[in-house]
Amino acid sequence: MAKPVRKIVFSRSRDIPFNKLVLSASNVRRIGADINVEELAEDIARREDLVQGLNVRPLFDADGNESGMFEVPAGGRRYRAIERLVKAKRFPKDGLVPCIVRDPSTKILAEDDSLAENVHRVALHPLDQFRAFLDMREKGMSDEEIAVAFFTTAQVVKQRLRLASVSPVLCEIYAKDGMTLEQLMAFAITGDHARQEQVWDNVSRSGFDEPYQIRRMLTENTVRASDRRAQFVSLAAYEQAGGPILRDLFEDDDGGWLQDVPLLDRLVTEKLKIDAEAIAAEGWKWIAVAVDFPYGHNNGLRELEGTPADRTIEEQAAIDSLNTDHDRLEAEYQDADELPDEVDQRLGEIEAALLAFGHRAMIYDPADIARAGVFISIDSEGRLWVDRGYVRPEDEPPMVEPESGRDGQASGEKESSNTVQRTAITVGGASTEPAEDDEDDAARPLPDRLIVELTAHRTLALRDALAEHPSIAFQAVLHHFVLASFYRFASSGSCLEIAVHTPMFPAQAPGLKESTSAKAIETRHEAWKARLPADEKDLWDTLTGLDSNAQAVLLAHCASFAVNALYEPANRYNQGRVSAHSVARRLDRAGVLARAVGLDMVQAGWKPTVDNYLGRVTKQHILEAVREAKGEASAQLIDHLKKADMASEAERLLDGAGWLPEPLRLAETGASTPEQGGDAAPLPEFLADDEDKPDNEDEQPSIAAE
Repeated sequence: MAKPVRKIVFSRSRDIPFNKLVLSASNVRRIGADINVEELAEDIARREDLVQGLNVRPLFDADGNESGMFEVPAGGRRYRAIERLVKAKRFPKDGLVPCIVRDPSTKILAEDDSLAENVHRVALHPLDQFRAFLDMREKGMSDEEIAVAFFTTAQVVKQRLRLASVSPVLCEIYAKDGMTLEQLMAFAITGDHARQEQVWDNVSRSGFDEPYQIRRMLTENTVRASDRRAQFVSLAAYEQAGGPILRDLFEDDDGGWLQDVPLLDRLVTEKLKIDAEAIAAEGWKWIAVAVDFPYGHNNGLRELEGTPADRTIEEQAAIDSLNTDHDRLEAEYQDADELPDEVDQRLGEIEAALLAFGHRAMIYDPADIARAGVFISIDSEGRLWVDRGYVRPEDEPPMVEPESGRDGQASGEKESSNTVQRTAITVGGASTEPAEDDEDDAARPLPDRLIVELTAHRTLALRDALAEHPSIAFQAVLHHFVLASFYRFASSGSCLEIAVHTPMFPAQAPGLKESTSAKAIETRHEAWKARLPADEKDLWDTLTGLDSNAQAVLLAHCASFAVNALYEPANRYNQGRVSAHSVARRLDRAGVLARAVGLDMVQAGWKPTVDNYLGRVTKQHILEAVREAKGEASAQLIDHLKKADMASEAERLLDGAGWLPEPLRLAETGASTPEQGGDAAPLPEFLADDEDKPDNEDEQPSIAAE
């Protein structure tokens, strides 16, 4: 006969006055027993009840009889929370507390009950928490009320509720420990479930599933709020126009990501047009508008010399007040080891205000304005950038020789007519040279042939004399270089047949205009421009007044504009403007110059990115770059990725590694130069496989990586 199963009988529940309860020494929680007791007390007070009663056992007197007191081996934190409420007179000391009273005869130890209560407890899954928060909000509780109830911040509640925007498919994967909470949080940046699932499918198969990689993929077709375009139109204007913004509640997102890029570009264009129309009222002939202009966009244009506008009485008074305030604070805290925060902030405000006053508007001649133009763009901080006063070659006034009397009057009238005609030339229109005036033979005091012969003698004599005076020859070359570099068209009439040709860049590399080199050149050029005279007629005397070191520095600056280290493609049969042979010689000589000046492209600020290299070469080139810089193991980490993902990961791996593609490396010092003999300079390695390589050029110099 089967033995009957013993039935379980639960201990009885009783309401026991709190002053009849005492903490038990059998409670196993000794460490952190008071953690969050204050919060638990507030939660009990808010609910006006216990979610879970106390587990107690009766205490006996010396004779073995129940004393009417009970010890609490399980529920010590709840006991301490009620005790705090009693001390605060928010709960009566004899108030009834729901308890489960254990049978004194049980063989289960009090320590066993205390341990079981803590060990068998399972923490709530975060997914269940945010779903519970969502249910509470749907039933009428605000985020702030939920935050108060669970002693957290409204931001945390918003974060947890934001997880509800993640695809249910991904939530189930997370519930089964298929992804981490940080990964799930990364997906909450967008509410597009299909895109979330697509990205998860990609990253889970590739292994590149870090939260930052997930965020980057989800925002790859957006624009950061810190972008110059977004700063220019303002986020408020973008949102008012109906533009959506992605926000990341879990990390600092620097303002978020703008999703509607075409809308943003339209708003930028419209605002730039409004600004351009306002500036057009000043009378300029043309205005070029763009979000960004390429490096060298004003090459070949003559820049007008304007006069700074006088300050108003109010502006000067404000400047004097700022200077006085600055001097007072400097004197007051000159002996302080560290400035107070408010003083440091005030000094910064004063310096910023003085800097703003330093940028005065320029006043130009109305006649110059009528033939000149303006570039309007956006600077790197998202502010309107206006560069006034550039004259295109076709808009230059015609050169007219001075005449007197009635003929001179007619000449002047013709010049005015030509000027009006030239002003009508549109931007990018063909250059129109002014017609040459007919000249009467009688106007020439001497025949042309005779003058040519005479000046030939003078030319030879001047060559000989100049060769005898090296210092004057140096200054003459410097004078010519400065004319070409600072006075645009002034060098066209120079007596030295020395060309300072600044080659244009046929392709605008990303970031070229903002590069360290471009900014350094511009700063140096502007510094010299401020030291040189406005009128080219005074230039020779100014150069004479410079010491030899200053002359050498200025010559080096001007000569630098003629550097051409550009690669140019040529066909296999050397047809066209350049040949592979001439390009190779140019690059080889550029390498000699680079070694002489110690050129280091890493120090010059270049580093490989998706835009400037990695996204524009083959996967094999990407892997080779990572292999050279970081080793084979790093290359194997990304060799299975699609090209776009591979390029992005390679950019991260190569950051700070100092790796350079071959065209940017210094050639070994043993490489031959054209001056060392030989009929032709060997091609650099990065040209060796080019289809333009001549058939007879097989040798390749080695290129050393830095």
